[in-house]
Formats: sequence, structure tokens, C-alpha cells
Amino acid sequence: MKSYDYSCVDRFLKYVKFDTQSSEESLSFPSTEKQKELGRHLAKELLALGLTDAAIDEWGYVTATLPGNVDYSVPVIGLIAHLDTSPDVSGKDVRAQIHQRYEGGDLPLSPDSGIVIRADENPHLADQIGNDIITSDGTTLLGADNKAGIAEIFDALAYLVAHPEVRRGTIKVAVTPDEEVGRGTEHFNVKEFGADYAYTIDGESLGEIEDETFCADAVTLTITGVNVHPGYAKDKLVNSIKIVTQVLQLLPADRLSPETTEKREGYVHPHVVNGSVESTTVKFLIRDFTVEGLKEKESYLKSICEQVMKSHPKAKMDFKVDEYYRNMKYMLDRDPRVVELAMKAVERAGLEPIRNIIRGGTDGARLSYEGLLTPNIFTGGHNFHSRQEWISIQDMQKAVDVIVELIKIWAEKEN
Repeated sequence: MKSYDYSCVDRFLKYVKFDTQSSEESLSFPSTEKQKELGRHLAKELLALGLTDAAIDEWGYVTATLPGNVDYSVPVIGLIAHLDTSPDVSGKDVRAQIHQRYEGGDLPLSPDSGIVIRADENPHLADQIGNDIITSDGTTLLGADNKAGIAEIFDALAYLVAHPEVRRGTIKVAVTPDEEVGRGTEHFNVKEFGADYAYTIDGESLGEIEDETFCADAVTLTITGVNVHPGYAKDKLVNSIKIVTQVLQLLPADRLSPETTEKREGYVHPHVVNGSVESTTVKFLIRDFTVEGLKEKESYLKSICEQVMKSHPKAKMDFKVDEYYRNMKYMLDRDPRVVELAMKAVERAGLEPIRNIIRGGTDGARLSYEGLLTPNIFTGGHNFHSRQEWISIQDMQKAVDVIVELIKIWAEKEN
């Protein structure tokens, strides 16, 4: 593909102009109607590529099919990305800029923002000397998570359409809303999608294939106290805020939190607190790479809560656990080929394949448990959910190469 005129960067720079930020507070689906604006644009692009069934449905899912061109049986492969951006940082009025032929060192984004991408905090920048790096101006996130994935999928499709001599099976494409708020597959119909295996193009560093996610639960702790007029409260008032504070103070400061863990270490993370004297609620995110580790952390948190409650006999406690998602590796290990062929595609694209874990979740985790095995492939992006987000043009193009090689490999008869 050395002589190929890649379109992924031009597509990406168009996509980031759409504000597609999802919302954790919204009860609608998608959580923000503005996500559909990009979805409608993407459906038109797919139609223009010749994918005649391209459409956006009532939920905001964009789907399309590129038929195969071989006369023997080949598994149908799905390529999936999401169009929403994180609620954590604004994605409105993104002003993307290209830092050409990066020479090393820190990357200041703009005087207005004062944001600097520091080389000592971004070791992957050392691999980008001479490459072209895309960032925002620092006042917003960039949107590489996951508009880069969409652009790379669409570029790979454009290549395959323009090169009918490349053997391929049928390809199914899906672009989903609301992945960033954990609802990306809420209305996704796996059976109707019709893929045998799939890949999310939603990872980070060059060459990475991710086949593990956290196991994730949420704990909602509600403490109910006793509220009376504070002027007459002696021996009567029980302040739920203070009880919750005692619970939080007993959490270890040097471990079991997002800010103190890495790699395969899980955590107990107080995420949201809402309350008054009478009732206070804390939402905890519980994460671990094994179900056993997840349950241990939940038991540990509950034991702390029960210990505190012994000192407050008039108060009441409700400890509710909600299951979010499970490590997709439990499912992917049932058919290792889906990951092995992705690793092979990375090699064929001239890269060193890196098998990695995701300290988070993906649409692929939920889809894998619905019967559609879906590991994750790199996009080349870094610092997702941040104003320091960046991506290399050359890494984006390599992601396109990997997608094309992957489709070729699945069409080979020996597979």
C-alpha cells in the first residue's frame, strides 16, 4: 500500500468538527441527539463508497455491508468504531492542528489554552520523530477516540473498493453511539448485524491488539441518617454525610485506587457523591481483571461499610451491586483464532504485534458475551479523554494497512 493515497486523515479532520459528546445524565438513546448528525454524514460516505445498504437507524447506529468477492466460504468480519466522544472534556468547536515533522521535545498546543504535551510524560512521542502529529489547540479534546477508528475503517473500505483484485469475504461495518457512557451496545442487534467475528478499531499505541478488559461492577452505597432541627439535635441527629466520610477515610491511600494502580491492578473508586444530612449516596466503580478479584474488592468495601455502621445504630445502609461487564478474554479464549489472525495482520503490515490489556471496557467486551467475539485493534491515538490527546498521521495509515491485511488473511483458504 506504499503508493496508496490514504484518505484517513482528511476524513478524520472532517469528523472532529462534529460535536458528538455523549452524556452520562441523559436517559435517552443515544444520550445526545447531536451524535446522529455525524451518523447521517457517515451513512452518506458509505453510500458514496458503494455500500448500497448503508443507513442510520432510529437509535443512531450506522451500518453497512461490503460484499465479498470470492466464490468459497469465508467468515463474515465486522469492523466497529464509535462516534461519540467522552463527557469528561468538551468536544465542541475542535480546532485540529498538524505538527509536521515532529523533532522531539514538548508540544505546546496554543497560547490561549496553555496546554503542553510534555515529552517526559508521553514516552511514545520518542517513536514519532519525523512524523506528523495531530492535536487540538488544547481548548478541547481532539476526538481520536474514536473518530480516528472510523476514519481508518472507511479508508480501508475505500482501498478494498478501489482494488477488487484483493480477495475478501463479506465485511460488515458498524458505527455506534454512546460507547463512552457504557451504552454502546444497548440496542445493537448482533444477529441482524450478521458478522461471524468482529474487531473494534478503538485502541491506542501502534501495533497493539487488546484481548482483555477489566471486569467491572458498580456499587451504590446509600446511608440514611436521622435529620432534625440542628438547634435541638443533641443525641437525635445522625448525619449521613459524616458516616459516608468515615467510610471514604478508611479506603487505603496507597493502593486500590485509580491514581495508585497500573497494569493488572484493580481498584475501588468512589466516583460520585450526592447527599444531605438525611441521606447520602456514593457510587463506586469496582474494577479487576478477574471475577474473583472483583468480588474480593466488593467484599472488602462492604466490610468497611459494616464496620463504620456499628458505630451508628440509628442509621441504615443499603449496599447495591450492579454488574457492568466482564473481561472479554474469558470469551475470546474459546476461539483464539480471532486474536491470532489480528496479530498476524499486524506482522504483515510490517509492525511488531503487541498483545495488551485494556484498563477499561469496550463495546467489544459486551459483544463478545453476546456471541460476537470482538478484540480491539490500535488506532494510533494517545491521551484519550484529554485536551492533551494526540495521534500520528503515519500511525493512522499503519492502522489502515492492518485492517486491509486482516481482511486478506480471513479470505485465505487455509483459515
